[in-house]
Amino acid sequence: MADKKNKNLEFVNRKAKFEYHFLEEFEAGMVLQGTEIKSIRGGFVNLNDAYCFFKNDELWVRSLYIKEYKFGTYDNHEPRRPRKLLLKRIELRKLQKKVKERGFTIVPYRLYISERGFAKL
Repeated sequence: MADKKNKNLEFVNRKAKFEYHFLEEFEAGMVLQGTEIKSIRGGFVNLNDAYCFFKNDELWVRSLYIKEYKFGTYDNHEPRRPRKLLLKRIELRKLQKKVKERGFTIVPYRLYISERGFAKL
């Protein structure tokens, strides 16, 4: 039986809606370590200072705070480490062109757990 407690788990950066004008929205998967997904499911996430950048034609998110897992061992994750975002190649190219224009930036607005249990940003 599925865990209904985490079914509607969602974190929103409300401040971004006021500071930025959104032109498009994309849904990206995230490359996470084992303890990070457990912390997300526990609700220990902060999107306020997070921003996205390109490095070697790959999209990364920086300053996304995911608290260290309470029961993690020596292999626990770093709370603000850069995390790779997973998008289709066409979407990445489109975003990369827009970011090169003056005044455009990529801001993570919402993080949630999908129906299949994956973290989406």
